[in-house]
Amino acid sequence: MAAESGHRSLFGEILDWMLAPLLVIWPISVALTWLVAQGIANKPYDRELGEMARTLGLQVAIEPAPGERAGRSRYALAPEAAALLRADESDTVYYQVLGLRGEFLSGDRQLAVPEPEPPVVPWELHFRDDEINNEAVRVAYLWVAPEGTAGSDRMMLVQVAETLGKRSRLTNEIIKGVILPQFVILPLAVLLVWLALARGIAPLNELQRRIRSRDSSDLSPIDEHRIPDEVAPLVEAINDLLERLDQSIRAQKHFLADAAHQLKTPLAGLRTQAELAQREIDEGRSSPADLRRSLQQIALSSQRAAHMVNQLLAMARAEDQEHAARRAEVSLPALAIETVRDFVPRAMEKRLDLGYEGPESDQAGLSVLGHPLLIRELIRNLVDNALLYTPPGGTITVRVVEDPFGQVCVLQVEDSGPGIAEAEREKVFQPFYRALGTNVDGSGLGLAIVKEIVQQHDAEITVDDTRPRRVADHDGHGPGARFTVRFAAHPQPH
Repeated sequence: MAAESGHRSLFGEILDWMLAPLLVIWPISVALTWLVAQGIANKPYDRELGEMARTLGLQVAIEPAPGERAGRSRYALAPEAAALLRADESDTVYYQVLGLRGEFLSGDRQLAVPEPEPPVVPWELHFRDDEINNEAVRVAYLWVAPEGTAGSDRMMLVQVAETLGKRSRLTNEIIKGVILPQFVILPLAVLLVWLALARGIAPLNELQRRIRSRDSSDLSPIDEHRIPDEVAPLVEAINDLLERLDQSIRAQKHFLADAAHQLKTPLAGLRTQAELAQREIDEGRSSPADLRRSLQQIALSSQRAAHMVNQLLAMARAEDQEHAARRAEVSLPALAIETVRDFVPRAMEKRLDLGYEGPESDQAGLSVLGHPLLIRELIRNLVDNALLYTPPGGTITVRVVEDPFGQVCVLQVEDSGPGIAEAEREKVFQPFYRALGTNVDGSGLGLAIVKEIVQQHDAEITVDDTRPRRVADHDGHGPGARFTVRFAAHPQPH
């Protein structure tokens, strides 16, 4: 079910990471316990086996046999000692005695003869694992130097071997004593881990309940005093998101209220002019001139309303992240030239000198990576703003500047209007803001749209005066305004 929904359980993941090591360590613990148990079981029996080998070694004697050369080795184990060796009911004990020349003297021939590793130290006890008749045995052996052979490098070999029955039983008893309690402890540990995790995650469930119980309009911060320290950064991030969301919703509400207020004026004008024309027609005192005047006012009001709606749509397009993400290579000079040509009739109507400076569209060495429609909207709003605020007889210049280092592509729109006071240069980018002392018929959204498009393209916009204010004050003309937009350059392939 978790795989189908794509969600991961934090509880299950923590439980897995805690129990998986236990399940891995447990077999390792069993193996180590078995090895340790073997070592523990071997020690007392090795000690006993070694004592038996030493005892046999002490009984070694050298006697010349009748009719044989002196010095021939001969060994006879007392019947009582042999019976003692065979007295173990659990395991079989083997022994072997070899003479000074390595000849077999007594015991069991099945025992293998070890290779002496020089230097051979008399009476030094050694142990090894071996097999007799396909049965595993533990062997204790030592080299014996009998009395009367001092200075000789020949020694007798004494070996005692024992099967592993007692050792295996003791090993099993130790393993059972250690491992069996683990079968009880392990499930108990799993249960305790489960309960601890459930208790540890309980604050998260409480936090989830508190968030789910909130009203959709409640964007107040989540209380951070009743949450675990590990979750505090997440709650802080959520609170930061809630704060930004609250600011965004308040800005949208404010924007909608301003838009409704701005649309109310042209719509009220439309209604007033329509009712006035209807009243004059009903009273029979309408003239063609009056009707024409009313129709002109209706057309002007509808034009204002349509312009406002278009600006609102442009604002929505500029704020659409998905729409702005679809970018392509855009020739900034081509868009600037196209926009200037579109606004030439309007500039001539207002007796304004509108021109373009910069490289031709087919000569541009730099381009901009962006959304063509939004960049065109940016240029149109800057030019439209300049046309609105520049008095008749003024000059408006659209300029594209190439960076000699190829890092940025600069767009400038400057005019010879009244300019923008330095204190208001940030405020003019707010929706529906108009500078004090201006009586311009505009929507108040043009520069806000420009600012949004600039942010969408990771560009930079600045505002300054076209001319020094002291010079403008001296000759009586306005300082003008220059809007400069710097885009990151996108070199065209040659």
